[in-house]
Amino acid sequence: MGLLNILGLGSKNNEIENFVAKGAIILDVRTSQEFADGHIEGSKNIALQVLDGKIAEIKKWNKPVIACCKSGMRSGQATSILKQNGIDCINGGGWTSLQSKL
Repeated sequence: MGLLNILGLGSKNNEIENFVAKGAIILDVRTSQEFADGHIEGSKNIALQVLDGKIAEIKKWNKPVIACCKSGMRSGQATSILKQNGIDCINGGGWTSLQSKL
């Protein structure tokens, strides 16, 4: 397993397809300003800085989550937080890259 896979940034096309098939929610963890500048249509925005306080809300979605951000680093951190809280999720990486895979 390469470093990018360990960080959750490796090739994930099949995993993304599987999550989309399960009705996954796209969670953009950038700031609201970054989100306003462009995002995946239908995605939800909860900034990484406040994610810990939104876990109960995310659990109520009762759906798997694909986290994204600008480059994949913040979404990697978000994925770790979500998994620690029992939420089925993957790191979708940068939002523009993820958008091209949807």
